[in-house]
Amino acid sequence: MSTGCLAVLLLLGCASTPPSSFYTLTSLSPDTVGGKVVPGAELSVGLGPVSFPVFLDRPQIVAREGGNRLTIDEFHRWGGTLQDDFLRVWSENLALLLGTSRILVFPSDIRYPLDFRVAAEVLAFEGTQGGDAVLKVRWFVLDPNLDRVLLVREALYRRPWDSSGDPGASIAALSGALADFSRDVAAALRTRPRPVDPVQDQAR
Repeated sequence: MSTGCLAVLLLLGCASTPPSSFYTLTSLSPDTVGGKVVPGAELSVGLGPVSFPVFLDRPQIVAREGGNRLTIDEFHRWGGTLQDDFLRVWSENLALLLGTSRILVFPSDIRYPLDFRVAAEVLAFEGTQGGDAVLKVRWFVLDPNLDRVLLVREALYRRPWDSSGDPGASIAALSGALADFSRDVAAALRTRPRPVDPVQDQAR
């Protein structure tokens, strides 16, 4: 094969490679929440850390074909890191649901008194070929003053999506699963008594 023909084939191969698409999770909007927002009396909440399985810690979007088989899509990727995007949307959702701007995402150099700290271990966060977006998460509410665990829960959230259509539909469904998780966390924080700061308690 001549050098000219080889160059043409290489150019055709490059031209046929589809461009990558980039995605971010979407936070709740006031319109989607409607009248369900219950003010959290200006709760101060710290979020993080959030851990993910190693197989999700990559720029490509991961889906589960079933059982123990995963697919990694080279042409559909996260716009940033999944961990940062998850924390960003989770914090925005809780700020809206609790009616507070006092949400601090860890790690952070900012310091102010917190009422609660919430950490999470994400066990699954992927679309499936069966048409579900799945979030499985174990989460903890902590006393920020003593690092004492006040509440531990584990939950599974599912949102349907059309696996034969737009790949972005799976990201929208994952955003919906994260919204459902955010609602449960907000409900738990609203009903818990605030821990007593031992420094302030001794000063009385």
